[in-house]
Amino acid sequence: MQALRNFLRNPTISIAETYKTNGEINQIHSQLLVNGFLNDPDLVSKFAASIALKHPQNIDYSVQLLDQCENPSVFALNSLIRVYSKSSTPEKSFDFYKRIVKSNHKPDNYTFTFLIKSAAQFVDKNLGLAVHGTALKYALDQDPHVQSGLINLYAEMGSLRDLKDLFFNIHNPDLVTQTTMVVACARLGDIKFARQLFDKMPDRDVIAWNAMIAGYVRFGEPLNGIELFNTMEMKGLKVNEATMVSVLSACTQLSALDAGQRAHRYIKYKKLQINTTLGSALVNMYAKCGDINTAMNVFGGMKEKNVYTWSGAMGGLAMHGYGKECLDLFTLMQQENITPNEVTFTSILKACSVAGLVGEGCKHFESMTKEYGIVPKLEHYGCMVDLYGRLGRLDEALRFIQSMPCVPHAEAWGALLNACKIYKNVEMAKLASRKMVELEAKNDGAYVELSNVYADFKNWDGVDGVRHKMKSKGVVKIPGVSVIDSS
Repeated sequence: MQALRNFLRNPTISIAETYKTNGEINQIHSQLLVNGFLNDPDLVSKFAASIALKHPQNIDYSVQLLDQCENPSVFALNSLIRVYSKSSTPEKSFDFYKRIVKSNHKPDNYTFTFLIKSAAQFVDKNLGLAVHGTALKYALDQDPHVQSGLINLYAEMGSLRDLKDLFFNIHNPDLVTQTTMVVACARLGDIKFARQLFDKMPDRDVIAWNAMIAGYVRFGEPLNGIELFNTMEMKGLKVNEATMVSVLSACTQLSALDAGQRAHRYIKYKKLQINTTLGSALVNMYAKCGDINTAMNVFGGMKEKNVYTWSGAMGGLAMHGYGKECLDLFTLMQQENITPNEVTFTSILKACSVAGLVGEGCKHFESMTKEYGIVPKLEHYGCMVDLYGRLGRLDEALRFIQSMPCVPHAEAWGALLNACKIYKNVEMAKLASRKMVELEAKNDGAYVELSNVYADFKNWDGVDGVRHKMKSKGVVKIPGVSVIDSS
C-alpha cells in the first residue's frame, strides 16, 4: 500500500520514483483497479508512461494500459514512442504517432524528436522525407530538438545535400544544433564545411572538438587531427577517451611511434580509463607502428576485452610474422566465449598465411560461414590467395580466384602476381597483371606492375605495349614511379 500512497500523494511528478520492482507495479495496478482509479485517463496515462520510461522491458504492459484508456495523453503516447525509438522494433513508434493524430491531441516537439530517431534507424530516404514534411506541417521544424533530430536523420541517410539545405533553412541555430551539424558533416566527409562551422561557433564542447578530430583522421588528414588536438589541449579543455582514440588512430596512420608513445603517456597522466575502445586503439597503434611487445603488454593488462581488442592483438601478431602465436590467441579467445567477427578471421587467415598452414587456413575459411554465419569479404578471399601463393601452390590460388562468387578484386590478383614473381611463373604473372589492369583501368600502378612483369623477363616489346596502352587510355603516370623496375 505504501507504493500506492506515494503514487497517489503526488501523481503529477516523480511517478517513476514511487516503485522499484515489478511487484510494486502489480501492487499499484491492483489498488488502482480496486479503487476505481483506472477510469481516470490522466492517472492511467501517467502510470503507463512511468512504467514505459523506467521499466522499458515492461512496455507491453504499458501498451495494455493505454489500450484500456479512451483518451491517453500525448505525454503517455510520446513516452511509448520514445521507448520504441531506442528498441529493436522502432517501427512501433509510428503506431503511437497514429494514435496521437487520430485523437483530439496534436503531436508536439517531443513526438517528432523521437519519431525522427525511429525513422533514422531505417535509413529510408522516403520515410525520412515524410517525417520531415509532417514536422513542417505542424510548424515544428524550428524546434531545436527537432532540428538536431533531422540533422541526425539526414546524416544516417548519407544525404549531405539535404543536410545542408536543412541547416541553411534553420533560423539562428543554437549551439546544440550547430554541434550536431559539425558532427554530421565531419562524419560524412565534408571536413571543410565542418571546420568552417566549427570555427564560427562561439562555444564548443568536447563533442564538437572530438567530431572534428575524428573527421580529420577518418578522411586521411591525421596531421590536422593532431594539430587540432594540440590546440584543444593548449586551451585547457578536458579531453576524454574518445579524443584519445582519434589521436592514437592518427599516430597509427602516420606510423608515428614516438607520437603514439607520447599520447599513451598523456592518457596515463590524465588518468583516463583504459576501456575496451581506448585499449584496442593502443594495441592497434603499437602493433602497426612496429612495437608488438608493448602492444601485447597493453593487451595483457586490460581488465576487459571485446572482440575488437582480441582481433587487434591477433592482427598485430600476424602482421609481425607470429602466425602460431596468433592462432594460440584465437584459441584463448574462444575459451573466453568471445564470438569472432570478420576482422578476427582476417587476422586468422593472415596468420595461417605467414605460418604456411594451408589446411588450417581452409578450415577457418569454411568455418566463417558454416559455424558463424559470416559471409567472406574480398579481404578474406585475398588472404586465401596469398596463403596458396606463398607456398607456391599457384594453380590452386588461380582456381580459388576463379571460383570466387563475386568479381575478383585487384588485391586478389595482386597477391597472385607477387607469388608468380617469386616462383617465376611468367604466363600466370601476365594473366594476373592483365586482370589488374582491367579492374583498375585508370590506375597507373596496375600498368606499372604489368610493365615490370615484362621487364623482369626482358620482354621490351611488352613494355612498349604497356606504354602505348597507358597513353591510349589517358592514364597519367604518377611522378617518381618508374615504368621499368631499375633493379
